[in-house]
Amino acid sequence: MEPRHIIVIGTSEGGLNVLNELVRDFNEDWDAAYFIVLHLSRKAIGDFLIHRLQQHTNLTCRLAADNTTIERGTIYLAIPNYHLLVQKGRIQLGRGPEENRWRPSIDVLFRSAAAAYNSHVTGIVLTGLMDDGTSGMWAIKRSGGTCIVQDPNEAEYPDMPLSVLNKMEVDYCVSLRDMGSVLQQVMETKEFTQMEIPPDVLAEATIAEKMATGIDVVEKIGDPSVYTCPDCGGILTEVNDGKTIRYRCHTGHTYTERDLMLKQAENTEATLWVALRMMEERKNLLGRMEAQTRQRGFARFANDHKQKGVELQLHINKLKELLTITQTSEHGN
Repeated sequence: MEPRHIIVIGTSEGGLNVLNELVRDFNEDWDAAYFIVLHLSRKAIGDFLIHRLQQHTNLTCRLAADNTTIERGTIYLAIPNYHLLVQKGRIQLGRGPEENRWRPSIDVLFRSAAAAYNSHVTGIVLTGLMDDGTSGMWAIKRSGGTCIVQDPNEAEYPDMPLSVLNKMEVDYCVSLRDMGSVLQQVMETKEFTQMEIPPDVLAEATIAEKMATGIDVVEKIGDPSVYTCPDCGGILTEVNDGKTIRYRCHTGHTYTERDLMLKQAENTEATLWVALRMMEERKNLLGRMEAQTRQRGFARFANDHKQKGVELQLHINKLKELLTITQTSEHGN
């Protein structure tokens, strides 16, 4: 029952409707198994999504389950808050740290499939925001697999397809309506070669599979950067595979450059809000101290408290302006 072809698919915003259309073209005669990561909130209902997909295909649609055997003619959907990993002949679910701020991460799925099945893997990136899937697609390409992206001109959110196209030369960039015929062509003409998996692809796949993180592990796949992890504060290691640059800490958090910048902005804003809260509390305390000392007849001390409160209010106003500028800038990006 183990399939000859492994099809891995990644999508984000706008992805559900696109997947419904794509699975219609999956042929029951294809010797393949299909794995899908759709970025979902942790509260998403997987059974509902499977029901939606099953309405559009005769293939069996299932939520991915840990340590189950891979079967041909089956579509496996990643469940919220778990990485979906493809091992040789079986599925593994991972609770490792988020990659690109997501769990499940498209990169984790793609990289694990490339490490397990090399040239037998076909990767597909569909509509979505940011750039999860780009480094995973490059891992598939370097391992002898086939790379397909949705034409960004028709994608509802073109970020993810454009990110792949900007980093590498894909095998096919096609509209959704042509993707079925392209997959048919790959099934019929693909010549498999047993390629040596790049060491960095194997290393990162092992990290995701076994949560084998640690300083000694990440030192083998990159060099220390000047940045710290916005989630845990550890030093980030810069991983450069020749096409993509990403940052990984020794506890496992991983970011592309764009994701790192976004996470830094989120943390900066959160820090500013904490500072604003503390300054407002201090101003309130100064006001109470002013009233108490004035009531007791200590006008000089009361005026000192009042002056400090006035000065603090100026800082509060400036901080509010800065927060407005920060939010406007991030929204514009």
